[in-house]
Amino acid sequence: MQDLLLTFYGDDFTGSTDVMEALTLHGVPTVLFLEPPTMDFVEERFPNMRALGVAGVSRSMTPEQMDDELPPKFEALKAFGAPLFHYKICSTFDSSPTIGSIGHATEIGFEIFAPRVVPMMVGAPALKRYMAFGNLFAVAHGEVFRLDRHPTMSKHPATPMDESDLRLHLAKQTSRRIALIDVLDLAQPVDAIQQQFNELVADGAEIIFFDTMDDNHLLTIGHILWQQRGEKPLFITASSGVEYALTAYWQSVGIAEQPPPPPSPGPVEQLVVISGSASTATAEQIQWAIDNEFVPLRLDAARLIDPDTADATREQHIADALAALSAGRNVLLYSAQGPEDPAIAATNGHINRIGLDPRSIGARLGTQQGQMLRTILERTDLTRVCVAGGDTCGHAAHQLGIYALEMVIPVAPGSPLCRAYSHRPRFDGLEISLKAGPVGKADYFGSILWGEAQDSMNRKG
Repeated sequence: MQDLLLTFYGDDFTGSTDVMEALTLHGVPTVLFLEPPTMDFVEERFPNMRALGVAGVSRSMTPEQMDDELPPKFEALKAFGAPLFHYKICSTFDSSPTIGSIGHATEIGFEIFAPRVVPMMVGAPALKRYMAFGNLFAVAHGEVFRLDRHPTMSKHPATPMDESDLRLHLAKQTSRRIALIDVLDLAQPVDAIQQQFNELVADGAEIIFFDTMDDNHLLTIGHILWQQRGEKPLFITASSGVEYALTAYWQSVGIAEQPPPPPSPGPVEQLVVISGSASTATAEQIQWAIDNEFVPLRLDAARLIDPDTADATREQHIADALAALSAGRNVLLYSAQGPEDPAIAATNGHINRIGLDPRSIGARLGTQQGQMLRTILERTDLTRVCVAGGDTCGHAAHQLGIYALEMVIPVAPGSPLCRAYSHRPRFDGLEISLKAGPVGKADYFGSILWGEAQDSMNRKG
């Protein structure tokens, strides 16, 4: 495909839709797949596509699981021949040597793509993620926090971030030599930064971070990365900030053009929201839904992850949801309301008591939530749903037989409303939001119900 600019693999579902949104909104038509498609299929079904990606779940994987998952996916996407390949990570860099190792994934990238160096960019100003002098910062409640002091990410249930200097954090996951182009370096002319980049490589740097604070940095970084392309795809490990950087540069040189805003699909009569997120932002959204007459159904996460009680518990939750929907209500199913919810500790304690791997909680709970959503949709005529939390989103999409997604409208940065392509007729054309935990204003679920972008919303409720 001659016009293909980029392929990507997202380390979770919400991060993958984030990339699709950033590219689509800035003039690069993009389709997100659950598995790598064939060239013939893409050319037949999506002839105008200029970027494609695969939504993965490697953020919740061990290094050994990554060894099985990533190489065939990387090889399949590499075969499309796009000049750039992006391994998409979260803009909060949450990872550890044993779960979601960004270092290990990058090592696999070295094996498959054989790059001379891997550029690494994490900051994403559109998502209120900033990197300065190697340290990552993120906004919560309107205040900027260094990541190791962030009220959610420092307490992440799987990968708590206790180090904000990403060079030090990454060094626990890889032995590759790490360098940095910082905010002061980025004030230089592009040619000087390019020379510095090459000098760092000549001095033995194998991974080079870029600080990122503002739109000027995005344009500069996009320029530098595009110059690095060669005969084989350039492997990049980055957040969706790299899409904002590349599209800024592509628009500046006429490779892409800014499209008009997509039209609103309008409201739906009823909505089901299912959440596996423990973030503070999602907790506020859950409270908004409760205050605005959604029927709140708290999921018994401890019983849902227990093989002895999972089936019966799931069926009871489904029955409760269907009863509320039959009464004409909107429904919210959630497993936790914020990082301090006692249900989290109770679930962790239960999985230890029954002798299961604590690292399997996300996958077990996500699978149950995905099965719930599938059954609820099969027994109703709902046309739009919302899913919150990375693990939950990935498992829900698999349960619905979704093979591809396209953006319908942006709602909150990184979490658009999408149109699903499914092998199952009931779910083909379903409108679905796959929301990252920390994303969106308090009335995000209302935005999905009304089919409106939050930035342009007329507040309701």
